[in-house]
Amino acid sequence: MTCAFKTVCIGIKGQSILETRVGAARPLLKLGTLRENQRTGHHAISTWGQAHQRYSIAQVEKRRLPPTISKRAMSRRVPIESQQVDAPLTCSATFLVLSAIQTPDSIKTIRSVLSGISGLAKNVSIRDLNASFACTVGIGSSVWDAITCLPRPSELRPFKEVKGKTHTAPSTPGDLLFHIRSERRDLNFEFERQLMDLLGESVKVEDETVGFRYFDVRDLLGFVDGTANPVGQAVTESVLVAQEDVSAESGTAQVGGSYIVVQKYLHNLKSWRGLKTEQQEAVIGRTKLDNIELDDAPEGQQMSHKSLATVEDAEGNEHDILRDNMPFGSPGSGEFGTYFIGYSRRLWVVEKMLQRMFVGVPEGMHDRILDYSTATTGSVFFAPSASLLAGLGDD
Repeated sequence: MTCAFKTVCIGIKGQSILETRVGAARPLLKLGTLRENQRTGHHAISTWGQAHQRYSIAQVEKRRLPPTISKRAMSRRVPIESQQVDAPLTCSATFLVLSAIQTPDSIKTIRSVLSGISGLAKNVSIRDLNASFACTVGIGSSVWDAITCLPRPSELRPFKEVKGKTHTAPSTPGDLLFHIRSERRDLNFEFERQLMDLLGESVKVEDETVGFRYFDVRDLLGFVDGTANPVGQAVTESVLVAQEDVSAESGTAQVGGSYIVVQKYLHNLKSWRGLKTEQQEAVIGRTKLDNIELDDAPEGQQMSHKSLATVEDAEGNEHDILRDNMPFGSPGSGEFGTYFIGYSRRLWVVEKMLQRMFVGVPEGMHDRILDYSTATTGSVFFAPSASLLAGLGDD
């Protein structure tokens, strides 16, 4: 097998090069102050809707930029077509983790399927254009070289097991991730059916989890999930690898892509419900009814989940990730859980977050949510640009 295919890494095929991700908001069912950002589908407490603006290539070339777009922000923009990592949070999602059968024929099949993933998505999404269908593809460390024949992203590596005194975040197999979501379960099903037909015997299923949106974007523990997600322009700056992040050795293949970490958590709801509401709120760091952030605990005392999941660098700068978590479960079998999926421009941010949760700050004071939620899987992927995926078929 040769790897001399054409890499399409520049140009947006006539699409706009700049787009702010600050769409108009709509109120949800129960929380009057909780707004959903329709551009990203992620949530923040806000009473203000923001107008969606789109800027064309011509505007960029003439530098007719609105005052809200700084020169610094311009330098961080990625002039390629990224995957829809910031697609709206929908009512249904499927998280499909596969292992590749690493033979030449299987790798060739996988490359062919990945290069046509955009066309497959169009075939399914055309059935309901209002369903916000999207599929994001992630490639794991062990197959990156064989599938792409390109330098690997600088931080791409297998999931590192995190072992604390009480709880462990395990590392589990996974070479390919398909994050499939839309407002309709049947569209997700049909896309997955066609996808698996095309992949055939070239892959093995490691995990398949079907998630759903629960009431006013709450998890099965009863708390609003995703409040800390970045919104607007901060989404791109938090999620997509920029040119400035790339060294000469690693090449430009990673530009416009995003690191993805997935974990499957199972909840002990019986024990959780045994806590008083005030105790649950202390664990989470927010009020349960209206999602108001509680004050951080004094230094040296037990920190909440909200505080431990907040990551800063050595200079004290806070780094966000984009979470698309979904509840899943089956009351009949007693299974209740949350599927964590985090998109990040920098893998170390998610790794540090998990270290803080499972080991604790200070060490030994782990995230108390782990006393009621057990991590059962853990994998890392890199979502390359859509342009790179399309180029995989140019053998």
